[in-house]
Amino acid sequence: MKIWYQHGSEHSMNLVMIGHFEDASEATKAKEIIDALMKQVAEDQEKGTLVVGSPSERFGEEMLNLLVRLNIGSIGPQELEQFAYEFSVEVDGRDVILTTEEFDVSAFLKVMVLKGARVEVYSAHDHPGTGHGRGR
Repeated sequence: MKIWYQHGSEHSMNLVMIGHFEDASEATKAKEIIDALMKQVAEDQEKGTLVVGSPSERFGEEMLNLLVRLNIGSIGPQELEQFAYEFSVEVDGRDVILTTEEFDVSAFLKVMVLKGARVEVYSAHDHPGTGHGRGR
């Protein structure tokens, strides 16, 4: 009998990303950017201009305008669906704490780094009791 061991895309990452900012106002700004991108992605999904699983090579007009207004030029159109995945993001003082079951988090990393954060990323499977303000 052969036993097959494989982690598929349904495997839970239990990923924690913490952006450490110089002050609480910068952390709040980063969360507001994430919230604005998440809202625009949801609107684009409703309109059918963004389909999760079929990443576009181009930005929609509304998304492009938002990225320009937010001064976020490094996120590619293929990364936008990350804002449609399930995740939690909160501000805790000078920190922005993101938790997700996903592995693709480059868009969130870019927002935090572009806004001046020092970022740590790890699996809470290996560090139980962390994330969401617990035991960091």
